[in-house]
Amino acid sequence: MTNVTRRSLLLAGASTIFAGTAALAEVKKIPRSHGPTTMEIVPFQSSERVGTIIISNKDLTLHRIVGQGKAERYKIAAGRDGFIWEGTTTVGHKAKWPAWRPPAAMRKRDTSLPAYVPPGPYNPLGARALYLYDNGRDTLYRIHGTNDNTTIGGFETSGCFRMTNADVMSLYNKVRSGTKVIVR
Repeated sequence: MTNVTRRSLLLAGASTIFAGTAALAEVKKIPRSHGPTTMEIVPFQSSERVGTIIISNKDLTLHRIVGQGKAERYKIAAGRDGFIWEGTTTVGHKAKWPAWRPPAAMRKRDTSLPAYVPPGPYNPLGARALYLYDNGRDTLYRIHGTNDNTTIGGFETSGCFRMTNADVMSLYNKVRSGTKVIVR
């Protein structure tokens, strides 16, 4: 085989690989934006301690008390019909770029769900997750990010509270494990 023939075959192979890679990139692009920031400081009267998180299923908002009659307000997505819940929990654990293991009940409802999704930009929990606990036990509910910002402001989840990645990254840095979370 001559050098010209070898070079032609290499170039043909490289262009095929590049074309395949380009096609894959068209199908599954890595998100380059963490989405909009929805946080606003708003008047908010509460007898709860500074740092407490209060979630309104009805208003699709998450408030973090900052004191002096004010709170940070974020837009969220919450549980769709049949998946809305209320109660008082605490942040039991926090994770950056968390892995996701859909609960057994969720996998039973949707058999196409994988048993495990590794951390990274395609994970449905987004950039950060705050794991909600009740009396030291994981509730399986989360405050987490999303890679689909169009769901914010809707009843979209199986009970978790979804924020833009930009918002959940900001909240993550302000919240400690043990923080009280009131859902109403």
